[in-house]
Amino acid sequence: MPIDAAKALAAKPHTGEITWDRKDVQLYHLGIGAGLPATDPDELRYTLESRLHVLPSFATVAGAGSPGVISGLSMPGVEVDLAKVLHGGQSLTLHRPIPVAGTATATGRIAAVYDKGKAAVLVMRTEVADSDGPLWTNDAQIFVRGEGGWGGDRGPSTRMDPPEGDPDRTVERAIREDQALLYRLSGDWNPLHADPDFAKLAGFERPILHGLCTYGMTLKTVVDTLLGGDVTRVRSYTTRFAGVVFPGETLRIRMWQGDGRVRVAVGAVERDDAPVLADTIVEHS
Repeated sequence: MPIDAAKALAAKPHTGEITWDRKDVQLYHLGIGAGLPATDPDELRYTLESRLHVLPSFATVAGAGSPGVISGLSMPGVEVDLAKVLHGGQSLTLHRPIPVAGTATATGRIAAVYDKGKAAVLVMRTEVADSDGPLWTNDAQIFVRGEGGWGGDRGPSTRMDPPEGDPDRTVERAIREDQALLYRLSGDWNPLHADPDFAKLAGFERPILHGLCTYGMTLKTVVDTLLGGDVTRVRSYTTRFAGVVFPGETLRIRMWQGDGRVRVAVGAVERDDAPVLADTIVEHS
């Protein structure tokens, strides 16, 4: 079997130094659609170095995302076909605000392996700390199609009951035709998001947008719409990737405001609100 759960869980963590600067932050923000309108004071916080703040989802690409999903797929006990890999979900916990520039130590390991029958799920955890202490913890849930069925632990269910009532706010965000090409410059080079031939091998009619790009676009919308544009209020952010997005489509982002948390659901407008992000929560101060 290509995935040896016991060996993967026992593998020594990958540890390495990561660095980032304002240009990396600005490129990430542009990759998730920031900067429109270009002279809007609220958008300049994402694009102009003299006013720059860091959207917390930048943590998913800081240091080019290393150690990350691709390195995790090469750890002992894991040998899979990249065309069978899908990003199933993402959880981010912020321990303090992310600085505009920094150097930190990132430690990545496989925290869990689940048997979903027709697929295996790898939980890849990355913990990042600098000289002042912990900065953030990222958990990526990776589905590997066709690699389940060995009788292992199925793992916890991440499905939630739908939010009740009408959303408090609904915002639509257009995705540029070249959005995936720009976003991948932050470090996710999976050809699924750029190469039409590879996308067809993976079962898609054309390249799809990175799930983490949608993830970032959604958090920016929540911050700008319900948190007064204050990125430091975000404490954690969790989602399940429920469906794909194609560049050129429009996201419909629905938000339900609660006590210290925002429930979010995201759909693709052009496909009758086909689910894109589900079971999504932003916890905040």
